[in-house]
Amino acid sequence: MNQASLKEKVLLVTGASQGLGAEVAKACAAAGATVVLLARSQKKLEAVYDEIVSAGGPEPYAIVFDMMPAQEKEFEQLAQTVAAATEGRLDGIIHCASYFYALSPLDFQTVGEWVNQYRINTVAPMALTRAMLPMLKASPDASVIFVGESHGEKPQAYWGGFGASKAALNYLCRVAADEWERFEHLRANVLVPGSINSPQRIKTHPGEAAEERKNMSDITPQFVWWVSAESRGRSGEIVYL
Repeated sequence: MNQASLKEKVLLVTGASQGLGAEVAKACAAAGATVVLLARSQKKLEAVYDEIVSAGGPEPYAIVFDMMPAQEKEFEQLAQTVAAATEGRLDGIIHCASYFYALSPLDFQTVGEWVNQYRINTVAPMALTRAMLPMLKASPDASVIFVGESHGEKPQAYWGGFGASKAALNYLCRVAADEWERFEHLRANVLVPGSINSPQRIKTHPGEAAEERKNMSDITPQFVWWVSAESRGRSGEIVYL
């Protein structure tokens, strides 16, 4: 896949302090986008910020924000912060933030684990997208990407709360795509990375050899393409990378 251009685009990437989120943010910056980095860890965000600047990408914005306890007020304040930093411009969101406990039988999974996984994997993407929607609607070309997981479509033992929260994310994406159908410039899709060398994959598949997984750099060009103008007209899809 050829590298799509993101010149003059402003993109918000959640979970941008490490793993897939960090790599996607760096790839988007390399393609010309001004990236708003969002995560809980200031130190890790600063490291990604420095990498983007050192590589010659447009200077990003780094915002420390914890989505776990956030309610409507905090998400609205975040939207105001983003708008102030970017002069009201936002052309897309890539929801990379994810919360995972451990693979275990339902017997051992708790209400708290389910609630927290839904909170970050489903509720936060909804709340964040809703808060940013006025800016997305004002953009000439806006793309929202949700990062899915194969067990969201294919239930399997031990994936319990995590798989269920990702199934709900697929539903969220398709509802958004349906509601936004009247907006030709606004779209939403789910990208499923598959087996990649990410911290979460290593946690869920500890016995898997590194050579059995794709490098994150193998799939980041596809994230760039799906958030670029080249993907215009494609919405409500669940895409396996």
